Amino acid sequence: MTRPKTKSDEQVLEAALGLIHEHGPEALTFERLAKACGLSGATLVQRFGNKAQLKQRTLLQAWDGLDAKTRELAATVPKTPAGAIELLVGLSQGYGGIEAYAEGLLVLREDLRDPVLRARGGAWKAFLSEALAACLAGTPDTPRDIGLLMASHWQGSLLWWSFDPTIEVATYVEEGLKCFVAAITKTAARKP
Repeated sequence: MTRPKTKSDEQVLEAALGLIHEHGPEALTFERLAKACGLSGATLVQRFGNKAQLKQRTLLQAWDGLDAKTRELAATVPKTPAGAIELLVGLSQGYGGIEAYAEGLLVLREDLRDPVLRARGGAWKAFLSEALAACLAGTPDTPRDIGLLMASHWQGSLLWWSFDPTIEVATYVEEGLKCFVAAITKTAARKP
């Protein structure tokens, strides 16, 4: 008879993600995770195999959360330029301050190193770009790949904010995205 799990894999992976965000990806060890979640290291090795598999499963669960948040926002915002801004500002809410953002870049490094995680990022980019394009479709003479252009502007805004984080990240992003939308609508209005 097998013993019942005292913590679900999802709960354990959430604790692992907390360790990654707090101390960096390299700090994720079975020993640290055992202390954080209350399970033995042997139990964790039995469930997750090795450190690389543990890290990958942790980051895949994080991608699941981002995918769910993106789908939820995409389904609830108005299909307007303001809705596109609302979607991206909503995705910017979880970044926190500059230290949390900087730690998040270390997590991104892990996503880029692993082909499975990199593929998840590519799939998210495609979904987000389509959701943004749907919000901007009513804009006259909408540029090709407008969703990807807006997503790229958003990612750039996050990076530029990080060099001078004097205001809240969501406020900075919202201001930048409003300028972006104004620029593309003015350009479209000027075409003969």
